[in-house]
Amino acid sequence: MEAKPSSLVIRVGSLLVNSQRFFFSSKNPLCSTCVLLSTFKSVTCSTSSQTQAETVSGDGAEQPANSVEVLRRYGCSDDDIEKMFLRRPSLRNADLSQLQFKLNLLWGLGITSNDLVKIINCRPRLLSVRINHFFDERLEYFMTLFGSRETLLKAIIRNPSLLTYDFHNRIKPVITLYEGLGISREDLVPLLLSRPTMIPRTSFNDEKMEYIRKSGVLKGSKMFKHVVSIIGVSRSQTICEKAANIEKFGMSHEEVWHLIGRSPYLLTLSVDKVQRNMTFVVGTMRLPANVILEHPFLLYNNLEVVLKPRWLLAGKIEEMGVCPRIKGSLMLRALRMAEQRFLKAFVSCHPDSVAAELMDFYAKAKCIKRLAMSSKKAVFKGFPF
Repeated sequence: MEAKPSSLVIRVGSLLVNSQRFFFSSKNPLCSTCVLLSTFKSVTCSTSSQTQAETVSGDGAEQPANSVEVLRRYGCSDDDIEKMFLRRPSLRNADLSQLQFKLNLLWGLGITSNDLVKIINCRPRLLSVRINHFFDERLEYFMTLFGSRETLLKAIIRNPSLLTYDFHNRIKPVITLYEGLGISREDLVPLLLSRPTMIPRTSFNDEKMEYIRKSGVLKGSKMFKHVVSIIGVSRSQTICEKAANIEKFGMSHEEVWHLIGRSPYLLTLSVDKVQRNMTFVVGTMRLPANVILEHPFLLYNNLEVVLKPRWLLAGKIEEMGVCPRIKGSLMLRALRMAEQRFLKAFVSCHPDSVAAELMDFYAKAKCIKRLAMSSKKAVFKGFPF
């Protein structure tokens, strides 16, 4: 026999009362998240959440006087609370029953007070929106997608909006879209962790599908998932501008797109950075422009911190007449080395007096500021890529 709706509400309400007693008691271990999750199995609509939150106030347990006390009982320190209030001032006057209810949901996911501070800093409005919509269905779907509670918790902390995105009209269609393009769920998980904006910003059209084809990357290859995800979150106009920016240094359209296929993160670099690095490589280092086809790291490296100081140090070593010298193919190797390895190979290997002089020169070269950098105006065009 089916239970009557009124009896279901009473049962769910009593479950929430018990969970909130547990949440605000001093014996609240973090390892009890599974018990709390079962408490919320039937709490997914906003109307029932309001009823459940109201039942807490009449239970006889000592109730918090303000949002500060609610957050303290969650485990937040005064410094944590102050940080959250600075990020979201309206939390000071938040509805206490709703705040308790939402914190219970987050506690059930395993989110600690330290995690809560990170979340509010990233998404200040999270505790002001309805995170209980399709909560159980969303949680079950994410558990299947991410495979473990630890990975899911990591994803939520990195992108709290996973709890607020439209579940049926945004989250599920985007995941299905990527799977339809040939990206497995195992590959999707690290992409969602490294690129939190994949879900809200993904869009594909015929033009973008043509870009994927031009890259020459085949389904199943290691770079395919990166090519698809970066093109998916980027604007078509931006992709075209960045490809044309590399072409103007003398490379063909096909060469540029094959380069992007092998190193898709070139599409995340700004036009200004690529221009400055290419100008230095071609104009100062006197290397052919197509050297980046085999050595794309020349576009990724920081000009002021890596390329220019190491190029100047190579000239200083040659001027002093000491060995080993940084010339020819060794120059490209030196520019690709990690900092400590580079210093060990070309600075520390010399006698102390020579090494000290080279180190002083290298440190000063890294302090050279870009011309007119202080007067440069920041121009924001929305999403960076």
